[in-house]
Amino acid sequence: MTQELSSSLPGNFIREAIEEDLRTGRFNYVRTRFPPEPNGYLHIGHAKAICIDFGMAQTFGGQCNLRFDDTNPVKEDVEYVDAIKEDIHWLGFDWEGREYYASDYFEQLYQFALKLVRKGKAYVDDLTADQIREYRGTLTEPGKESPYRHRSVEENLDLFQRMRNGEFPDGARVLRAKIDMASPNINLRDPVMYRIIHTPQHHRTGNQWCIYPMYDFAHGQSDSIEGVTHSLCDLAYEDHRPLYDWFLNELEIFHSRQIEFARLNLTYTILSKRYLKQLVDGGHVHGWDDPRMPTLCGMRRRGYTPEAIRNFINQVGVAKKENLVDISLLEYLVREDLNKRALRVMGVLNPLKVVITNYPDGQVESLEAINNPEDPAAGTRQVEFSKVIYIDQDDFREEPPPKYFRLAPGREVRLRYGYIIKCEGFVKNSTTGEIEEVHCTFDPQTKGGYAPDGRKVQGTIHWVSAHSARDAEVRMYDRLFTVPDPSRAEEGKSFLDYLNPNSLTVLKGCKIEPGLANAIPGSHYQFERKGFFCVDLDSTPDRPIFNLTVPLRDTWAKIEGTQKNKPD
Repeated sequence: MTQELSSSLPGNFIREAIEEDLRTGRFNYVRTRFPPEPNGYLHIGHAKAICIDFGMAQTFGGQCNLRFDDTNPVKEDVEYVDAIKEDIHWLGFDWEGREYYASDYFEQLYQFALKLVRKGKAYVDDLTADQIREYRGTLTEPGKESPYRHRSVEENLDLFQRMRNGEFPDGARVLRAKIDMASPNINLRDPVMYRIIHTPQHHRTGNQWCIYPMYDFAHGQSDSIEGVTHSLCDLAYEDHRPLYDWFLNELEIFHSRQIEFARLNLTYTILSKRYLKQLVDGGHVHGWDDPRMPTLCGMRRRGYTPEAIRNFINQVGVAKKENLVDISLLEYLVREDLNKRALRVMGVLNPLKVVITNYPDGQVESLEAINNPEDPAAGTRQVEFSKVIYIDQDDFREEPPPKYFRLAPGREVRLRYGYIIKCEGFVKNSTTGEIEEVHCTFDPQTKGGYAPDGRKVQGTIHWVSAHSARDAEVRMYDRLFTVPDPSRAEEGKSFLDYLNPNSLTVLKGCKIEPGLANAIPGSHYQFERKGFFCVDLDSTPDRPIFNLTVPLRDTWAKIEGTQKNKPD
């Protein structure tokens, strides 16, 4: 981590708790950890945890470990491990070689389990998973004890050893903690510590193990083994903290302090790996890195920057209460960041041919264009001008509506960096009636867009010379869902019922400046008057592809504002 990334979310209760622990001598160092499960790709909700875990460690001159909670081989894959590491680095953080896995501690965790069995604090249970759920009780009714709860220590040791040796099939037996089946905290009602999984093999340990610890058993002990001082978790684990404390106290090992914070919830977004996997597996999106996905790899492909995401996490802050954050804030911060760094270019998304009738045939000239008015160091570039150009179809109207200041019959507009042109006529398709070509004249005295006679021209439009324009594919992305909170589905519906059918529109035959054909995948541009775009990973010089990152204006806010102002 560099000093620039010391985004430690100032003035929050986590920082205050760590300061207190250092002041009172509870700990004399700070060590946190980010513990992802390698069963999917990271999303922006994980970005909040990453910024908190790494940011707090950096704030106090400490360390943050990366530890994969790889305790369930059924759902895990090396693909996810590699993707998680790539995303963390992209976000701007580094674990400095402290890369650990829960599987590193399988033998130690097994010995911890044996200790609890010997103390009479754990037992082997033959109940099925369904029976265990049934026996657990409800939030208002206590559970009941398993008939196998009072096995002797010797019998439990023998059965647990045989579980490890692979003598029993999946689901035949589990190891459970012996705590309190009447506890008001359902997590303390003899939770399962180990289950049997023969296949698939573990991605790191192969067939060495066929019993695997549950997350609730591996989590706190792994923190203890690594000497983690502050285990920072989301609020979902608050009710699990008494269980973690019980394990650590019974095992008499180093005790980390767990502090919970509210997870990130974002409008028009699903932040559940299970639901995101449904989107991928069901073909509703084109993979985990689809630019409509809230995954970090999807946001990266769409053109979001790590700086904007970190700034967003800082602005959201750290809270103890769940709330729904408006995605417009994230989009605003992406615009703000890209406005400083993205080069300005001209791209025509829905081309309309314009012939400048009084421009000399065969003549081509260069005009100077500013690369980024926010960054003088970005300099200028040359853009080609010729007799035939392309403009966007929206920039011409045969019958212009009120307050329409773009091109129309008899009207003048200013071409960005070019000349003032006037519409003298147009040609329609004889079959469809659509306008195919607009005829204009240009004023040669207005190079650069300024009229020596002082006449005012209100409209300025972008364009591309037909002589050198390159064809491109532009993917226009919108929000993936049509409602602010798709996780709260109406009765009889699921989040899939709220998918936005217009979340992706692919435009082919768009016209771009010739230099953009060789743009490097991942680079950012502002298409003037349209929005910020990112060069897609699949883009090639022969087939340039651009993804819409964010439009220049928040069109959703305008739509919602209009709807709110409608009379009942």
